[in-house]
Order: sequence, then C-alpha cells, then structure tokens
Amino acid sequence: MHTLQDIISKRGAIVIKVGTNLLTDKRTGVRRKRIMQLARDVAFLRGLGHQVVIVSSGAIGAGVASLGLARRPRTIPEKQATAAVGQPVLMESYQAAFRKLGMHVGQILLTGDDFTERKRYTNARNTLRALFAQRVIPIINENDTIAVDEIKLGDNDNLSALVASLLGADLLVILSDVDGLYTDDPSKNPAAVRIPIVHSITPDIEKLARKSGSDLGTGGMVTKLQAARRCVASGVAMVIANGEDPSVLKDILTGEIRGTLFLPGSGRLSGRKKWIGYVAKPRGSVTVDDGARSALLARHTSLLPSGIIAISGEFRGQDTVSIVDRDGLEIARGVTNYSSADLQRIRGKRSGELPQILGRPSRDEVIHKDNLVITGGKS
Repeated sequence: MHTLQDIISKRGAIVIKVGTNLLTDKRTGVRRKRIMQLARDVAFLRGLGHQVVIVSSGAIGAGVASLGLARRPRTIPEKQATAAVGQPVLMESYQAAFRKLGMHVGQILLTGDDFTERKRYTNARNTLRALFAQRVIPIINENDTIAVDEIKLGDNDNLSALVASLLGADLLVILSDVDGLYTDDPSKNPAAVRIPIVHSITPDIEKLARKSGSDLGTGGMVTKLQAARRCVASGVAMVIANGEDPSVLKDILTGEIRGTLFLPGSGRLSGRKKWIGYVAKPRGSVTVDDGARSALLARHTSLLPSGIIAISGEFRGQDTVSIVDRDGLEIARGVTNYSSADLQRIRGKRSGELPQILGRPSRDEVIHKDNLVITGGKS
C-alpha cells in the first residue's frame, strides 16, 4: 500500500497547482507574501532532490485589481483583455520572489491543443525537461488571452493533472481554499467529515463533489475530482489541501497528510496510452454490446466489429474515439483502425467478413488492445 511518505521519498517530479484566491485579491492585487512562501517551499523541495513545476492560476484575478474592476469580467473579450494585463504582473511577482532565493523561473502558456495534438504534447514535455536541466522552475498557466475554450472552462485543475501525467510526476498538490474532500458540503452540513485518503474513485466518491464558485476563481470540487481521476489512472498521487495555511505545503512534503490524498493506481500507463485515454479528444464514439463490454473490462481484449452496435459522429481511421456501453457510459478510449463510414458497414460483423464487405484487405480489430485504455466502468 502506498503512503504519502513512500511517494515523497521517490525524489521525482512534483507539480503544485495554486488557485486564484490564494494568489490574488481583487482590491490589493497579487498576494506577494503568499508567493514568497511558495518560493520558500519550492526551495525546500529542491533541497530534497525534487524537480518542481508550478501551475498557477491568477492572471485574470491580477488583471481585475490592476484595472480596478469591481468584479471578475464575464465576456470572453473582457476576460482575454484582463488576462493580458494580469499575466505579466503575476509573473513579475514570481520572478522577484524566486530571485531572492537564487532561483530562476520560466513562463509557459499552454492551450488545449498543446495536449491534444500529439506532436505539440511531446514538444511541451521536451521543453519542461530542458528547463529542468537548466534548474529553472517552470510556471505554467493556460493561455487565457487566446484560448477561448480554456477561458470558458476555467480549469487549471485538469491542466495541472495533464502536466503531472505528461511528466510522469510522483505527486500533484492542488492548493485551494478548501480543506479537501468531505462527506458532504461542510458549509451546509456541520457534521460533514473530511476524507483523508481516497483509495479509488468510485461513483460514490464522485457524488460527493459539489460545484463551488468564488469571486475570482472558477474551479470547484468537480474539476478537482476530474483531475484526480486523470492522475490516479496515470500512476500519479494527488493531494487537495487548503493553501491558506502557510505550513500546509511543507507538512505535505514531509509526508503528513493534510487535506485529501488520492492514491495512484497500481501501474503507470505508457506515455502514448496516457495521451490516448486522458488527453486526446475523442472524435466520435462506438457503442458496444454487453459481451464486448465484459471482454474489454475483464480481459482487456481488443475491440472487434462483432461487438459494436452503434456509431456516433464522423471520424477517420487513426482518430481517437470513445467506447460506451448500452447506457451511454464511457468505459474506454482508443485509436480506431477504421473510419466511421467503414464502421457503419462492418458493425456487428465477424472479422473474417470484413475483406469482402470493404473490398480490400482489412484488420481484424477495430481497436487493438495496445491502442485502447480503460477509463471507466466495472467488470
């Protein structure tokens, strides 16, 4: 069984995600003392032999204060303009704090396409490794000034999980203004109890998530659980903790469970399978019958055309697609050998019939098991 101390002792990469409310105040702007404390914690981690990445929210929050706005902007152009003003202010604060401790920082602004396009995904990983080689602390944020979809989602929780997965990190720490995952909403139910360790993310655990908004930030427990699912499937541990406590990060980094610890899965996926299962955007979906569902979940087989009962969307061969059961629940993702047009012709057929139906030599598998990742469901 994993313990937090075991995870920390591996001396691998650690990703720290810091929420908007911890970094900015709509009246006073960037909380420089909090960033200075974060720099000290990173220096402590570096002294233990870890590589560190910071995923930082706060560009829009910093812009709100700089522009003297009464509230967080709501329209896409307003958000883009506010982020453009706030991002350099935020980075200047990071640079000043880390420089005092003899460390350099580097800014990386990413969009969803930097993860969903395989070449850009590997380029991002290579850039991070090059920064590590130069002993530079990468500071990552979504590119809010141009990434319309990312602004609408406002989701640096999942961004941090994607970064942790990309790096093969040992641990992701999400510092927010919540103490962790509770058995109920603690603001409404005083009897709610914090859950210190989550061994697996079950449907019951997912039901505990409650959407929560804030004045400057946009994430909530729903996105944090989504991030946890990505992490544990990739073999990365994750902690949600309250970053308002100045000692919380150092306590976690010495092995004390503060907040909620999500234990990683039993094995790490390869880089390609992590990309297929949790990064690439599905271009469509295939619905499978109960027999194919059981074979995929229990025996981890390839997907054959005989088990497919419906096709949704338009896609080409070598696109990533979602595999769903009769209830519409996703159980897996994979890279298809066939287009949606071809699958409409061969669904429900035996593999030996495919050359005659399609008029050409054909693969037996619609999705080979080497290109397939289980993402949900129970056998």
